[in-house]
Amino acid sequence: MTDLKSEPNFSCSSSSSSTTTTTSSKPRVVCCIGDIHGYIKKLQNLWSNLESLIDPQEFRTALVIFLGDYCDRGPHTRQVIDFLLCLPSRYPDQTHVFLSGNHDLAFAAFVGVLPRPPRFEFSEAWKEYEGNEEREGWFKGDGYECMHLQGRRWGGTIKVRFNAAKGTEYKGSIYDAGPTFESYGVPHGSADLVKAVPDEHKKFLADLVWVHEEDDVCLETENGILHCKLIAVHAGLERDKNIKEQLDFLRARDTRVPKVEALSGRKTVWNIPKELTENPTIVVSGHHGKLYVEGLRLIIDEGGGYEEKPVAAIVLPSMKIVRDTDILAN
Repeated sequence: MTDLKSEPNFSCSSSSSSTTTTTSSKPRVVCCIGDIHGYIKKLQNLWSNLESLIDPQEFRTALVIFLGDYCDRGPHTRQVIDFLLCLPSRYPDQTHVFLSGNHDLAFAAFVGVLPRPPRFEFSEAWKEYEGNEEREGWFKGDGYECMHLQGRRWGGTIKVRFNAAKGTEYKGSIYDAGPTFESYGVPHGSADLVKAVPDEHKKFLADLVWVHEEDDVCLETENGILHCKLIAVHAGLERDKNIKEQLDFLRARDTRVPKVEALSGRKTVWNIPKELTENPTIVVSGHHGKLYVEGLRLIIDEGGGYEEKPVAAIVLPSMKIVRDTDILAN
């Protein structure tokens, strides 16, 4: 467990758009949980550690934001989704937010539950990336004609087996989706996955949001409690594009685009857009395979889907980092 509250430089403390208070009433706890990638034991251990660390009353009413990427790489996607589906009944006073990651969007696309705009065929958007089709081995089985591009990439068979950027072997597809198929009892790339995935799992995938916004989230600082807005999005917001337009697009879950930069981007979505630094806002994401806390930009994906790395969460307002590997005193 790591306490990072003294490290960030909170540039918003002097802004008229945020306030600092020293009232005795405790602010609501917010837990932002990084990418799980099919590791059920890591998720269970992390949840247990959060429950042990946080005051029981505060945990009972916490806002819990899962930052996306529940599937792929790890062996237990099905069990992970079962765990997440049970949380609202086990913890009825908590608020649970399930963001879509790029892996989850692709999984949803393969099983046919992405929202489809009227009078639009997903195949219209393939052309932009068709130069990658052979190398990435896009899915060509039953139903591919009507599938969103990311579903075809997800269910396909990557021709180049070694991922040079990560130094690992691909697990079936460009998305490492093989273990997800196997968790539902079907071989990688099989169209039978559509039948094997339970309806409640399909609904979970269909309902995932692309962005979540909170008007008042608190952080502890040397000067007291700081009130800021919060935007949670899997990869981040594009620095040089209009914020309102980006948020409107993400709220609408517009699937006419073949790639959603806010869910899949890297360098373009790393920093907080300047517009939000002028109107101080916490931007929290997973996706990047790193743990990065700089000012109000929070990237919580220490595991990155690697078996040997931990799954992490950040707890607000304390800014504590909690990992599945933490051993907490009783």
